[in-house]
Amino acid sequence: MEQEIKTEESFRDSIATVTKEGKRVWIYPKKPSGKFYNARTIVSIILLVFLFGAPFIKIDGHPFIILNVIERKFILFGIPFGPHDLHLFALTMIAFIVSIFLFTVIFGRLFCGWICPQTIFMEMVFRKIEYWIEGDSNRQRALKISNWNGEKILKKVLKQIIFFIISFLIANFFLAYIIGIDQLQKYISNSPSEHLGIFLAVLTFSGLFYFVFAYFREQACTLVCPYGRLQGVMLDKNSVVIHYDNKRGEPRGKIKKNEAQNLGDCIDCNLCVDVCPTGIDIRNGTQLECVNCTACIDACNNIMDKVKRPRGLIRYTSKNQIETGTYAWFTPRAVGYTFILFVLTVLILFLLINRSPVELSILRTPGLLFQEQPDDRISNIYDLKIVNKTFDKLPASLELQNIKGDIKLIGNDLLVNPQGVTEAKFLVILPKSELKSMKTSLQIAVKSEDKVLDVIQTSFLGKVK
Repeated sequence: MEQEIKTEESFRDSIATVTKEGKRVWIYPKKPSGKFYNARTIVSIILLVFLFGAPFIKIDGHPFIILNVIERKFILFGIPFGPHDLHLFALTMIAFIVSIFLFTVIFGRLFCGWICPQTIFMEMVFRKIEYWIEGDSNRQRALKISNWNGEKILKKVLKQIIFFIISFLIANFFLAYIIGIDQLQKYISNSPSEHLGIFLAVLTFSGLFYFVFAYFREQACTLVCPYGRLQGVMLDKNSVVIHYDNKRGEPRGKIKKNEAQNLGDCIDCNLCVDVCPTGIDIRNGTQLECVNCTACIDACNNIMDKVKRPRGLIRYTSKNQIETGTYAWFTPRAVGYTFILFVLTVLILFLLINRSPVELSILRTPGLLFQEQPDDRISNIYDLKIVNKTFDKLPASLELQNIKGDIKLIGNDLLVNPQGVTEAKFLVILPKSELKSMKTSLQIAVKSEDKVLDVIQTSFLGKVK
């Protein structure tokens, strides 16, 4: 019995793209077709249009999205964010990770097959170009083993040139998300020698993308990406992934005319394996390499139509539904993740709604009491910090609201750069006649061009006359 189990599960001991000797098995997937493939194509076009179009979108003259990690400048949907918004970034990342957990627990690796940039570029861009130049899987295999002649050289060279051009284009647009499309256009219009570092960085990333999509391919999903391994601990029997209905399909076998057969619906045509971009047999069950791309579903449905059997032998479903016919959408884990995600989302929305374009703080300088001034007056020293979260320069001034006195700025005038932070010191000078106790409450208005940004409450220390 132990030997039988070992044999049945032996496919899990290695991945489909590597031989026992450790050599690469090159995958030539058959070109898929069907309603799921058409739907994925539409989704991919929408995502690709957004990816290549977003850098050109501007709101009030500012980029729609900037992800400048190097200078810690971010713009999301036209709203600027900086280091002062680290708490929002941290909460958003936590919410994103929790949403991945929740999504995987309920819907498996749907993200990998439909939204992941690696899958979209590989299957919907590079693979389509490969089909266009070299033909379907059988022609690609034949071209691979054929002698080098004019046709083979032309197809191979043309394919690699187009692959690198697209990789170079992707690298440039990724750079546009960091520095902005306007700055990228300046770099493009100038000689590479004027910005050699940027040019070499783009070439490096172009080479990396070219390597991934021209050679590494599905190995990025099976060997590098940690998400495939994470699903092993996140999936359960109620997770909706691509499953082969073994109850309906087994025992599998070829259809023979005029011959009584006690077989399942699977005719063992092997098309589900032929179209798989990672080379697995989905009939073996859920596997690390499966990215839920739906190619096997379309292939199987097409065959079921031809042999006049119901569709759905391979479909999106849960293991529990196949075995028992029932399905529980929300397991305790899913409920827990949903609750955490809901709390995080509400908290992030609350912080965004109440996010002020300017952040102010005024504190009396610690360690100092008061200073005697001429004309029977005394002073306190204060520390001022202004965080400008907007795109515009911010001139600022200070004014006492609830008491007569003077404010004297130590240093230059207050002018805060866009997304900048300015710190300054200033004196509050009050007549002793205004002081009624040792500690007096102050209200200091921070203004910009006669507009009150905020009124800060603080205190003034001084002896009563």
